[in-house]
Amino acid sequence: MPMPDDLWEELSQDIPSTSDPFLQQYLTGRESLISKEKETRADASFRKSLTPVARRACAIVDRIRAHEQAAVWTPSVEEQLAQETKQSIFPGMMFMMAKDRMEQTDLWKIVRRMPKGCLLHAHMDAMVDFDFILDELLRTPGMHMSSDVALKSPEARENAILRFRFRSKERVDGSIWDQGYESGSFLLLTKVADEFPEGGRPGFLRWLKSRCTLSLVDSHEQHHGIDAIWEKFAKCFVVVATMIHYEPMFRAFLRRLMGLLKADGVNWAELRFTWPLDYCRDRREEPETDYSHMCKVVQEEVANFQASEQGKGFWGLTLIWTTLRSFDTRRIVENMDHCITTKMEFPNLIAGFDLVGPEDLGKPLADLLPELFWFRKQCAQEGVNLPFYFHAGETLGDGSSTDSNLFDAVLLGTRRIGHGFSLYKHPLLIDMVKDKRILIESCPISNEVLRLCGSVTAHPLPALLARGVACSLCNDDPAMLGQNTAGMSHDFWQALQGWDNLGLAGLGSLAENSVRWSTFEDQNQEEWVEGIKEASLGSGVKAERLKEWRVEWEQFCLWIVTEFGDESDAEAEAADA
Repeated sequence: MPMPDDLWEELSQDIPSTSDPFLQQYLTGRESLISKEKETRADASFRKSLTPVARRACAIVDRIRAHEQAAVWTPSVEEQLAQETKQSIFPGMMFMMAKDRMEQTDLWKIVRRMPKGCLLHAHMDAMVDFDFILDELLRTPGMHMSSDVALKSPEARENAILRFRFRSKERVDGSIWDQGYESGSFLLLTKVADEFPEGGRPGFLRWLKSRCTLSLVDSHEQHHGIDAIWEKFAKCFVVVATMIHYEPMFRAFLRRLMGLLKADGVNWAELRFTWPLDYCRDRREEPETDYSHMCKVVQEEVANFQASEQGKGFWGLTLIWTTLRSFDTRRIVENMDHCITTKMEFPNLIAGFDLVGPEDLGKPLADLLPELFWFRKQCAQEGVNLPFYFHAGETLGDGSSTDSNLFDAVLLGTRRIGHGFSLYKHPLLIDMVKDKRILIESCPISNEVLRLCGSVTAHPLPALLARGVACSLCNDDPAMLGQNTAGMSHDFWQALQGWDNLGLAGLGSLAENSVRWSTFEDQNQEEWVEGIKEASLGSGVKAERLKEWRVEWEQFCLWIVTEFGDESDAEAEAADA
C-alpha cells in the first residue's frame, strides 16, 4: 500500500542532504578505505609510477568503458539479438557470445593497439587460426590424410583419430568416406576433401575445423560438466597433432604465428611444446630421431622474421618442454631425457619443463615426485638448467588432489604457475607465492570456455591482484577456444571490460609483469630472482626489455590521448554540465 503524501512529506524532511556533515564524514571514510585497499593491490606501484600522459589516457579509457557499458552492453540495445541467443547483454558476458560485438568497440581498438609485452602461457599446436592451417595443408604438395576408421557416419566423423602426412607417391585409390576404407591408410588430402559427402571441399573444411575447435554450444552446455568439455577439448589436440609436424607446414605455421603476435603487440612468446618424435623434414616420410632439426627450424624462422620489416622489434620465441601427466613412468622418463639432451644442444631455446593435460583427469604432482626428482638429479649431473613452470590449480576443487598441485608446485620451486585458478582459496599459499616471487599465468577466456567459471566477471584473478599476487594475462589455446588468432587482445579486452577495479593501468601492470617474469636468458634460480627484483634497474636483457616496453607504453598512452582525448573531454564536460 503506497505511503500517504502527507506522511511522506513529514518523513522526507528528516532524510539528510548530501551536504549533511555526518553523511560527509561517512563518505570521506568510505573513499579513504577504498583508496587504502587499492594500495595493497599487485598493480599499485605501477599506478603510482604513471606519467601525466598515462594518467590522462587511463581516465579517457575509464570514460570510454563507462560509455560502452551503458550504450553497447545493455539488453536495450539490439534486443532481437538478446532474444535470439536467450542471453542478456552485459559487460563481461560470456566470451563466445560477446566476441563479435566486442570487436566493434572503441575499447577493442585501444586494446588491439596496446603493447602487451610477452605471452607466457600458450600451447604451440593451438595457437594459429585453423582457417590458415587448413588452407596450407591443402596447398602443400604431397599431403595425405588417414583415419583409424572409415568416415561413413556422423559418429565416426566426430570421434575418428585423424593423421596428416607427406607421401612422395600420391595414393588415390579408395575413399575414406566408404565402408571399404582400410584403417590407417593414407589418401591424398585434396581428393579426400573434394569427395566429402556433405558439400565437397567447402563442407570438408567446415567439418575439419569443427574437429579442431570448441564451439559456442560446446562451451555453453554447462550441465555436462567440466570433464565433458575437456573430453571434447582433448579430441581437438588429437586431430591437430600432426598438422604442423612436417617442415613446410611448420615453417609456414611459425611465420604466421609470429606475424599475428607482433600485430597484436606481443614481442616475445614462451610456448608449451608437447610433441612425440614424429616431425619430418621437407619431402621426407620418415620422422626424425631427435628434436635437433625442428629446433634449428625454429631458430631460423625467428631470425628471418626479426630481419624482416614486419618483425622489427620482435624479441623472439622460447619453448617450455612438456609431457602429458597421464603418461606411464617409462614414457615420462623418456620424454624428460629428450628434454635434457635437446636443452644441451639448444640452451637458449628450451626454457624449462612442465606437465600438461587435464589436471582433474591426470596424475597429480604428488604421484609424479619420483620422476620429477629423477629429472632434477639428471639435470644436475648434466649441468643443465631446466626450471619448472608447472600447471597447477586449474580446477574447481578445494582440497582435492588437483587443488593440492598448488602446494607441490610451490614446494618444488616452480618459477611461475600456469592458471592457478584455485589459488585464491589458500591464504598461506598466497603468502608463499608472493614471498617466492612466483607469477600466476592467468588465462581468463580459457578458464571460462573450459567451464571453470561462467564468465570473466566470476574469475578469481581480481581476488589475487587484491592480495598483491603478481599475475599476467595469457591466452592458453586461442585458436581452439574461439579467439581465432594467436594474439591476446580478447583476454585483455575481457579483463578491462569485466573488472572495474582494473582499468588501463591494471592492464599495463599485467603486461609489464609478463616482461618481468619472462625467460630471456638461461639463468639459475639466484639470477632469476635477482632479475625480477631489479626489474628495469638491472643490467641484463630483462632490464633492457622492460625499458623498451615502457617506451612503447608511453607512446601508446599518447596515442590514446591524441585519438580519443578531445571526444572524451567533450563528453566529460557535457556530463558535468
